[in-house]
Amino acid sequence: MAAGKEHYVGMPQLDPEFMGTQVFWLVVALIVIYFLLAKVAMPRIESILAERHGAIQRDLDQAAELKLRAEEAEKSYQQALAEARSEAQRIAAETKAEIGKELETALAKADAEIAAQSTESEARIAEVRASAVDSIKTVAGDVAADIVKAILPSAADAKAVASAVASKMKG
Repeated sequence: MAAGKEHYVGMPQLDPEFMGTQVFWLVVALIVIYFLLAKVAMPRIESILAERHGAIQRDLDQAAELKLRAEEAEKSYQQALAEARSEAQRIAAETKAEIGKELETALAKADAEIAAQSTESEARIAEVRASAVDSIKTVAGDVAADIVKAILPSAADAKAVASAVASKMKG
């Protein structure tokens, strides 16, 4: 060691003797890093970001288009549903009217058959009633004649007995 120089004790990076060269190389390193970043890394990063932005924008545009299509499909579905409901109501009304007409026709036919059977039954009842009245008159006349003969054998007049039975049958 030289006689007039002191030796620096401590960290060699902080030695003032080497400080100038360290600052020079620091500036050179920073300039090289700056140019590497500016000319190589940043263009790559910018292109990647631009691609991502483009992809995201395409996806958003496609999503908006699909949303519009979905809304149009929903509108057409709602319209078709409304048309189907109105058609179903129309068909139900037509069917109800048709069934009502058939029911009226069937009821009219049944009423006519019932009226015909009722008239026929009334005629039969009238015949049976007339036959029953005639039979009652005959039986009553025979019974009355037999009773009169049994009680008064000499006063047995057939015409008188028949006229008495007829007057009692009337009222």
